[in-house]
Amino acid sequence: MCKGLAALPQSCLERAKEIKSKLGVLLQKPENAIDLIIPYPEKNEKKPEKLQKPSAEEAAQWRESLDRVLSNDYGLATFRSFLQSEFSDENIEFWMACMDFKKTKNPVKMATKAKKIYEDFIQTEGPREVNIDHFTKDVTLRNLVDLSPATFDLAQKRIYGLMEKDSFGRFLRSEQYQELLVN
Repeated sequence: MCKGLAALPQSCLERAKEIKSKLGVLLQKPENAIDLIIPYPEKNEKKPEKLQKPSAEEAAQWRESLDRVLSNDYGLATFRSFLQSEFSDENIEFWMACMDFKKTKNPVKMATKAKKIYEDFIQTEGPREVNIDHFTKDVTLRNLVDLSPATFDLAQKRIYGLMEKDSFGRFLRSEQYQELLVN
């Protein structure tokens, strides 16, 4: 049966208070360096729209380039679904977040989106970290100090290149894409 804190030696109680105090200090500090640059309000998600399925001819034109796929709403959704099925959708999610960021005009919203993009995709050990080199990470971090629609351009170009070189070919061979050509 537990006798409570009174049963503990005084030295243990003092040590516990010391640890609690140190943890309290850690909880008050910013989680990472980006918190020092950009404040942290969150945004609400929008509901997806119903998409028009393309004709077989239109889907066949997607073979020409990744741009063709990404510029078509149904193509983008299909490519994204394909990457999700391969558990490798962080690249397209990052690319989409960058496109959304570029359209943002309000400086407060821009700062919020930049922070979220950095924390989710660029920051080392981020939950959806994309595969970019250290130079690109450094340039992107420096760009966060003076936000503009071009803040993530270098990183976005690198990720686009990876998707074009790797994922796009697999997508064109996928069952999801091949089914669109049969209609």
